[in-house]
Amino acid sequence: MTVDSTAARKATRSSGKRTTAKKAPGGTAAKAKTGAKAGTKPAAGTPASAEQDPDRFVQLLTPEGERVEHPEYAIDLSAEELRGLYRDMVLTRKFDAEATTLQRQGELGLWPSLLGQEAAQIGSGRALRDDDYVFPTYREHGVAWCRGVDPTNLLGMFRGVNHGGWDPNSNNFHLYTIVIGSQTLHATGYAMGVQKDGADSAVIAYFGDGASSQGDVAESFTFAAVYNAPVVFFCQNNQWAISEPTEKQTRVPLFQRARGYGFPGVRVDGNDVLAVLAVTKAALDRARTGQGPMLVEAYTYRMGAHTTSDDPTRYRGNDELAAWEAKDPILRLRRYLEAEGIADEAFFASVEKEDEALGKRVRDAVRTMPNPDDMAMFEHVYADGHALVDEERAQFAAYQASFAEEN
Repeated sequence: MTVDSTAARKATRSSGKRTTAKKAPGGTAAKAKTGAKAGTKPAAGTPASAEQDPDRFVQLLTPEGERVEHPEYAIDLSAEELRGLYRDMVLTRKFDAEATTLQRQGELGLWPSLLGQEAAQIGSGRALRDDDYVFPTYREHGVAWCRGVDPTNLLGMFRGVNHGGWDPNSNNFHLYTIVIGSQTLHATGYAMGVQKDGADSAVIAYFGDGASSQGDVAESFTFAAVYNAPVVFFCQNNQWAISEPTEKQTRVPLFQRARGYGFPGVRVDGNDVLAVLAVTKAALDRARTGQGPMLVEAYTYRMGAHTTSDDPTRYRGNDELAAWEAKDPILRLRRYLEAEGIADEAFFASVEKEDEALGKRVRDAVRTMPNPDDMAMFEHVYADGHALVDEERAQFAAYQASFAEEN
């Protein structure tokens, strides 16, 4: 399928409702379980207070691919929707891997990988309605995919040929934000505007565990709570703020911070795409119905480097990485699909074929991106022009012309 078909599939979900489909023989309804597994303990290194509150760790699909139930969150997806989630995660990972390789080859200046965070992004992205608005950071490649943004448009900024590459209003997906945490304020302000307009849409702001320490995030929590803004704060806790572990950033689980601001928070297994979808959908529905903001902490792991300029081997060990690889979100869903007879080898082969085609398209697109006009950097600095900018433009033009004269 193409990105267009992804966008088309999104339209069928825009109502925010899920259809109940017939299960394959021995399907999910018969085998779903309730109990302790819904609160599976997070990985080693989790604050003790989080381990003592297992009901807050929402999980619907175990790392072994076994379906479980949670008393507060439920979801019922059709076989087609389940296969779609798998496809989304596989193709997002492929795009991300291609971008990382292209950076290593000198085609991109930098790349922030989402490896390991596919379930957090696809699950939350597929919970959105078309009229919801997204404020991402710079790593939400999976959410962009769900919003119908062509993957190749994400690469222009990292190649240095544009400032974003897409119209935010076409997909209700804001441009990537490099300044850490500032997008939460933008999202809160936008949500307050939505509220004043009387719309029933919601806003979602993505940020990481490191960004949660920023003052901007604290201010956005305060405003959102006081004004009861329809915004969901979605924190992808991938355990590391570059080289700083979560336990050196906070003394309590991040989701519990919401209490101090007067709104609820919940921790979800960020490697469980079903749980993320269920929790995010509930949070968005809550916001739309005037119940105010909510904090979702997706407990996940960044399996790659912070960006391609980072060396994670300098601050974390192989044992930690291996423990999280065992919880791989894509492998987890595949095990479930196979065990329940929801997907067969023909389906997986078709996804693999689509995977290869996407990789080629990304490579070709990056290498054929036109270079921007050298003088474009001086445009739009000031609305009415500026004498200093005019002087700098002339100096740079003369400098560029000197190379032509030498030849």
